[in-house]
Amino acid sequence: MRLAFAGTPDVALPTLNAIAESRHELVAVITRPDAPAGRGRRLVASPVAQRAEELGIPVLKPEHPRDPEFQDRLKALELDCVAVVAYGALLPTSALEIPTHGWVNLHFSLLPHWRGAAPVQHAIWAGDEFSGATTFRIVRALDAGPTYGVMTERVRPTDTSGDLLGRLADGGAQLVVATLDGIDDGSLEAREQVGDDITLAPKITVEDARVDWTEPAAAVDRRIRACTPAPGAWTTFAGERLKLGPVTPDPDEAPLAPGELRVTKRSVHAGTATVPVRLGLVRPFGKKEMAAADWARGADVPPGTTVGP
Repeated sequence: MRLAFAGTPDVALPTLNAIAESRHELVAVITRPDAPAGRGRRLVASPVAQRAEELGIPVLKPEHPRDPEFQDRLKALELDCVAVVAYGALLPTSALEIPTHGWVNLHFSLLPHWRGAAPVQHAIWAGDEFSGATTFRIVRALDAGPTYGVMTERVRPTDTSGDLLGRLADGGAQLVVATLDGIDDGSLEAREQVGDDITLAPKITVEDARVDWTEPAAAVDRRIRACTPAPGAWTTFAGERLKLGPVTPDPDEAPLAPGELRVTKRSVHAGTATVPVRLGLVRPFGKKEMAAADWARGADVPPGTTVGP
C-alpha cells in the first residue's frame, strides 16, 4: 500500500521505523510544526520530523489538517492509508476521507477502556493489572472508531507510565504493521467497539500530580508512578515545590502521620493514610534530582517535619 505516517513525539518513532522497514511504500510523514524548545526557545523539529529526514522521506507540517493546501497535497499522494501514532491534532472529516482506507491509529489502551489523551497514565493510576494497545480507524468521535487488532501487556508493580508506554510503543509498532498487512491483503476487517466499560483518560495536569498524603500508600505509589516522567509528581516542602520520583510502600516501617517525614542516614520515609512510603529520587526547586537521603541531609530536615498541605 501507499502510506503516509502521522506522528510527533518520541513514542511514535518505533512505528515509523517499523513501517519504513515493511513491505509498504511510505511516501510522506505528517507531523506538527516546529516548536520552541530549550532555554533559547529556538524552533526545533519534532522527533518524528527529524527521523523522517534521516530516512529521506518528505515531511508535511500543516498548521492544521483542515488547511486546504495540506489536503490538496494529501490527495495528490493517492494514499491507501495513513498510519497514526500520537500525531496531536484533531482530524476533520474532509481529511479522514482522503485515503482509501482512512487513518488507522495506534491507541495505547484496550479500547473501549481509557479513551483519551493519557490512557497509560490512567491505567497505572487506577491499578489496572493489564494494559495494551489497539489499532482502529479514526472517526470524529473520540477514540470510538472500529478496531482492527489488539495487543496486551501486563502492568508490572513498579511500572511508571514511561516504562509501560515504552513497551507498548515497541510492541504496538509491530501491531500497526500487522494491521496494515491485513488491510492490504483483505484478511482483516474493522469491527465496531463493543462493551459497556467505556472509560475516559483525559490529560493529567500538574495539579493532578500533586501528592495527597492522606491517601493510602498504594494510592500514593500509583499516582507518583502514573505521573512519572510527565507531568511529574510533587509535593511541597518549606513552601517550595519538591518533585518526587517513585516511592516504595514500607509496611515494616513504624507508622507516621500523613506527610510526616522520618529521616535516617540512608532513608527518608513519609506518612500516608496507611503505611509509610520510602522516598526514592527527589528534585528540590531549582536543583538537580538526587537521592532523598542526600536531599534531607542538605536541607537539614528536623524531626516531625511534614511535606504537603
